[in-house]
Amino acid sequence: MNVKNFLVSGIVGGIVEFLLGWLFYGILFKNSFPTNGNENMLFIFLGCMTFGFFVSYIFTKWAGISNVATGLKAGAVIGLFMSLYSNFFMNSMTAEVNYQTMGLDVAITVVMAALVGAVIALVNGKLK
Repeated sequence: MNVKNFLVSGIVGGIVEFLLGWLFYGILFKNSFPTNGNENMLFIFLGCMTFGFFVSYIFTKWAGISNVATGLKAGAVIGLFMSLYSNFFMNSMTAEVNYQTMGLDVAITVVMAALVGAVIALVNGKLK
């Protein structure tokens, strides 16, 4: 595995994930995902960086993805499974599941992960 590609693309992917999260959840769909004002931005940032490194690891270590179109598709698939996984578990303890919000969250996560995957693939392609 190319460690430089993994680190650089992981950092870039994590930052893109953070910015897209701010755009989608903080601005565009703010009313669908209200907050209580007690968000821990450090943990949100660390979660985004973790996702960036996760996708970067898959792309650099296992799949060798350095093409933007392939990164977009692979990121979308990763986002789909990750969002379904987290939404099923998050909603398993609620009395009433809001399926519309759940579907919206899955859709947003798929789009965000696809874009992160494309960026990570682009960075990997440029660093070869």
